[in-house]
Amino acid sequence: MNFLNWFYKDVVQEDPYGRDKTRTVRVLQPVRVAVAGVLLFITLIILLSAWPFHVVPTGYRGVVTQFGAIKGIEPEGLVVLPPWQSLNNFNTRAEEAKVENAEGATSDTQPVNVSMVVRYAINTDKVAEVFEKYSRNGDLSSYVNTATHETFKAVTAKYTAPDLIAKRTAVSGDVYSMLNAKLGIYGARVINIDMTNFAFQPAYMAAINEKVTQEQKKLAADNRLKTVESEQKQKVAVAEADASAVKAKADGDAYAQLTVAKAQADALRLQNAAIRESKDVLELKRIEVSKIEAERWNGQRVPTTQLVVSPTPIAQVK
Repeated sequence: MNFLNWFYKDVVQEDPYGRDKTRTVRVLQPVRVAVAGVLLFITLIILLSAWPFHVVPTGYRGVVTQFGAIKGIEPEGLVVLPPWQSLNNFNTRAEEAKVENAEGATSDTQPVNVSMVVRYAINTDKVAEVFEKYSRNGDLSSYVNTATHETFKAVTAKYTAPDLIAKRTAVSGDVYSMLNAKLGIYGARVINIDMTNFAFQPAYMAAINEKVTQEQKKLAADNRLKTVESEQKQKVAVAEADASAVKAKADGDAYAQLTVAKAQADALRLQNAAIRESKDVLELKRIEVSKIEAERWNGQRVPTTQLVVSPTPIAQVK
């Protein structure tokens, strides 16, 4: 309360109501108020400059400097520093650099350009070096842009125009490797690269489109030819199968007939052999027949019926 009284002073004034001739009034003193404000501002500056507590955000490193010289690198979190040291927050998160119309020329002297987005990050063990030499906050986009242009020229010179299109993955890998080596000089590393389509001269693009069209037509014609050849082969295979079936049937019939003929010939040979080997049997049969005829004869006439057993003639009984 006494401190507040310092801003006021007592002033004697005449009583406007006429009850007393004078009265005492407390009046605020502007000069003292201004002086107090200046003193408070100076005090705040002193407190802030001497404040020992600092914070390093996530994804940053704290570069501690003393009178401009680097004294250390602090990790994320709370940092306590004496008043004569200061803390600079340095970004180590992934950053991106947009590279527009990077130009190059192929090994067959075809001009080509492309646009890329390069994502990169500062290596945490290189923060002090980058802070001292290249950037106070971790932004290396200008260095990345220049290095990317140089890298694209060097890579495209290794490929012909058709290979540059056909081997896009290999080209991207070469750009990544070479650019990563270049950024390593600045204490950074490449995270990934996004490339748009390669842009050639209009006349060359028209020639490529025409070539692709002709190749597609040729491929379609080849496919049709293969289809016709396949159909013809199928027809030939069916015809050969039918012919083989007919031949097999004819061979089977001929073999069956030959087998039957052989069987008949064998049977005839066996029969003749049996006849040759059985003359006594035939003679016995002849005698039996003669006996039967003799028994049946009535003395009048010769029987008109004869039993023929073999080709051997039978003598007539008189």
